[in-house]
Amino acid sequence: MEAVPLSAENRSVLGRNQMKKVRANGRIPGVLYGKGAEPTVIDISKKEFVRLVHHSVSENVLVDLAVGSDVHLAMIQEVEHHPLTGEVLHVDFHKVSADEPVVLIVPIETVGESVGVKTSGGTLEHVLFRAKVKALPKDLPAVVSVDVTEFEAGHILHLGDMLLPEGVEVLGAKEIPVITITEPRVKADADGEEAEGDDKGKKK
Repeated sequence: MEAVPLSAENRSVLGRNQMKKVRANGRIPGVLYGKGAEPTVIDISKKEFVRLVHHSVSENVLVDLAVGSDVHLAMIQEVEHHPLTGEVLHVDFHKVSADEPVVLIVPIETVGESVGVKTSGGTLEHVLFRAKVKALPKDLPAVVSVDVTEFEAGHILHLGDMLLPEGVEVLGAKEIPVITITEPRVKADADGEEAEGDDKGKKK
């Protein structure tokens, strides 16, 4: 993941009223924190931040955060939105090191049309929509894409089966299903009736 430049300003005042004033001036309150350092209270341009997120596939963004004369490599850790309007109210940034792995939850998306859906009448079921991964900041994917083109009816893709970029490790139980291509109900019902008929025949 390539770091995107973002500028910020130190903010010395705290409190709800002060944050309202910050937002009224077209800024977003935020905080920068990291291991072994005191949190730094900051604010950023609302226009600049919205444009940054708009051009990203998710809110998982790596930034070169310039605070005064200092530039910090940081991840957007959490974005607080207004429950009704969706307006960004606050942003948390987590300072990271370029040579230390980072754990991040990333979205999973499907690419292509499954042959099991297209030709066999199966149904694609997206079971797991996010995965926890570990990698150096530069190797972190913004999203994990799964090509389902060759998935036939009955296929199950488990967490441990996903193809990930080099240097990226998926965390969690590897047997968790991510995507399944269920067989057509008509075929499943027919198979069930056939098995039932065989059982009756054996009983005779």
